Amino acid sequence: MEITFEAIVFWVLALFITVSSLMTVLTRRMVRSATWLLFTLLGTAGIYFLLGYTFLGSVQIMVYAGGIVVLYVFSILLTSGEGDRVEKLKRGKLVAGLIATVSGALIVVAITLKHRFVETINLLPMETDFKELGSMMLSSDKYGYLLPFEVVSMLLLACIVGGIIIARKR
Repeated sequence: MEITFEAIVFWVLALFITVSSLMTVLTRRMVRSATWLLFTLLGTAGIYFLLGYTFLGSVQIMVYAGGIVVLYVFSILLTSGEGDRVEKLKRGKLVAGLIATVSGALIVVAITLKHRFVETINLLPMETDFKELGSMMLSSDKYGYLLPFEVVSMLLLACIVGGIIIARKR
């Protein structure tokens, strides 16, 4: 098996995402957890850029790393103090979480082992002009981007409304 630069970058990003996602879950301070979530989302965008999906990577950074994490931080700071800690889990919830984690990991391993991976030959990104990209963004066809953008806008609207409702309760 040949070790390429892309493979090294992939494994570094995979390790970065794994550590960041574990720290998101394991840290006790909520603002730090949101910061680790930001790093996880940025690492995911790095994977998209590595695969040549520059548009998807930039949307990942703008929408999720830029928008959702900022809304999380504002919600955390509006509803609690910066130094607030997450409560310790009770034994029953901890056992249920561990069972769900182990069963999910087993499912992922089983699916990965059953899947036949094929090698892709041409990994060069395709460049499109703005006119074609604009028509694809406004298209509702099979390869159009209208539906995903509408779903993301509804997600952002729900986060904003949720943040306002949480802020008003205080």
